[in-house]
Amino acid sequence: MRVAVYYNNHDIRIEERPVPKIDKGEILIRIEASGICGSDVMEWYRIKKAPLVLGHEIAGEIVAVGDGVTHYKVGDRVSAAHHVPCNICYYCLKGHHTICDTLRKTNFDPGGFAEYVRLPSINVDRGVFLLPHEVSYEEATFIEPLACVLRGQKKAGIEPGESVLVIGSGISGLLHIQLACALGAGLIAATDISEYRLNAAKRFGANLAIHAEDDVPSLLRKANNGRLADLVIVCTGATKAFIQALQSAERNGTVLFFAPTENGVTIPISVNDLFWRNDITLTTSYAGSPSDHMVALELIKSHRVNVLEMITHRLGLSETGTGIGLVANSRDCIKVIIEPKR
Repeated sequence: MRVAVYYNNHDIRIEERPVPKIDKGEILIRIEASGICGSDVMEWYRIKKAPLVLGHEIAGEIVAVGDGVTHYKVGDRVSAAHHVPCNICYYCLKGHHTICDTLRKTNFDPGGFAEYVRLPSINVDRGVFLLPHEVSYEEATFIEPLACVLRGQKKAGIEPGESVLVIGSGISGLLHIQLACALGAGLIAATDISEYRLNAAKRFGANLAIHAEDDVPSLLRKANNGRLADLVIVCTGATKAFIQALQSAERNGTVLFFAPTENGVTIPISVNDLFWRNDITLTTSYAGSPSDHMVALELIKSHRVNVLEMITHRLGLSETGTGIGLVANSRDCIKVIIEPKR
């Protein structure tokens, strides 16, 4: 089979590998669509593991099942989670599935930018999601990223009527905007340095789009009855964005650091101004649990979150390098989908 092997952001090679053999409890999926995630182009994080086959936002058809697999059959249309929890450790039992050690060790073989993927038995047991006929393979590639967004907003404790500021209007920012709309948020503001993405933010539900280099707190107050945002969601790794987020949170507000920075970045925090005087909550979020994936699928199925219109590029497997370049440069693209059959 063909696979797209990542060596670095500028070196993606199409290579031939044997189709993975499945064992007891495992399944083999023929990939129909696989989304490129922003984390796929975090070179500082990926380069130390290269060469490897990336791609974790997958959808496809089951073409083989191992002994003991009873819930799925050949021909089923599915999506799958690449990371799955153990469900029995200290963290899982407290509801913190995404910091489970098992979740961080599980993965696909070899990765979604390939013609076929083997799912280990633990993934089959707790990370496969049957696709209803209403959900296309392309739409299904959004289940995993939307699950991450859903978990983030749950951790941040979003409530109906609250004002939300999304800093960074790439794919994760736009999903946050749409989910906030679906959950009944009040004013939703978005920032970015790209006019293309600011226009996308308005198209997908933002009431206010602000260029990131403008005076965001001031413009936010003007649009929000003199108040800053109840919830600020940081969807970019730019250091300035993290500082801007701290300046844009209303008293008793919450800042969700959804995107990582470059490695080793630190930011100054005034303990008195943020915590003692203004009672600001800072929180983070990583990945999504199996239950988050199931809710994300329902949100997509019901069109409460419109993902199909987010796709700007559909490329073949041989064009994976082009897709990685588009996402890494963030120019005039929102979501890039790799479809091996193209």
